[in-house]
Amino acid sequence: MRWIVFFEDTPEMLSIRKEWEPDHLAYLRKHSDEILLAGGCREEPGQAYVGGLWVLDVPSRERVVELIESDPYYSPDRRSYKIRTWGKAFDDLAVTL
Repeated sequence: MRWIVFFEDTPEMLSIRKEWEPDHLAYLRKHSDEILLAGGCREEPGQAYVGGLWVLDVPSRERVVELIESDPYYSPDRRSYKIRTWGKAFDDLAVTL
């Protein structure tokens, strides 16, 4: 099942990003079979990060939460998240970014 996660950061999350970025990126790479796409979001190009987005392929919402809350970026007082199921239009077409 496909899932998307929208992350929303407080301004204080920038310090977490700076400190834990190498570990976070290693975590994403380690779980790239489940976290298919991940990246930070900004209000405008070149501005500070204000959140992020993940696209996952995992069997359950519980697994999504487990992956989120095991991430080195997990900081519930600085980052909130929303989980949604997702179905890609034109599932027969491959997407390369």
